[in-house]
Amino acid sequence: MSTETIIEFISSYGYWIIFLFLFFGIVGIPAPEESLLFLIGVLIGNHKLSFAESAVCAEAGVLLGMLSAYWIGKKAGTPFLKKYGRYIGITEKRWNTAQKKYMENHRFMIFAGFYMPGIRQISPYFAGISKVPFHQYLLYSAAGSLSWVLPIIAAGYFAGSLFDINPEYVPYLGIVLLFVFVIYMLFKYTKNKFN
Repeated sequence: MSTETIIEFISSYGYWIIFLFLFFGIVGIPAPEESLLFLIGVLIGNHKLSFAESAVCAEAGVLLGMLSAYWIGKKAGTPFLKKYGRYIGITEKRWNTAQKKYMENHRFMIFAGFYMPGIRQISPYFAGISKVPFHQYLLYSAAGSLSWVLPIIAAGYFAGSLFDINPEYVPYLGIVLLFVFVIYMLFKYTKNKFN
């Protein structure tokens, strides 16, 4: 999606389009969230978007996406896994092991999982299925989403102010970050396997 298309969407539908992109990106429909947040920052720096409206809509989209995924996991996750888990290799033993490991680190996974593509989409479902207390989940989700949304928008703003960044190339940032993350995870997996 080009920068002009995003600006045209925002012009036509308002800042709620930012909310929708980020909401659906968190719920699990693939979207380059980091690239979008960085692009928002660049566009704010170029005086094409308002910081306050962009930040509020981005934060609301992310947080409500997290809460929606949590409730879906809580209400439908366990029946779904019992019915279809065996078709994707999730046995009861594997699920219990994964759930135990998740609960040992769930605060970290909820808060810092925003910086890990894939984990930020899976973690809220795990939290719901694992019955993480809602007040605890809300606290860590709100803190984690703020610590993810605002710094990436700020990075785009400052990078766009310091350098002449063509907004057309910003979406490729998400691909680069995903590539770095995959390499890191492969390195970590290989290191753990052979140690």
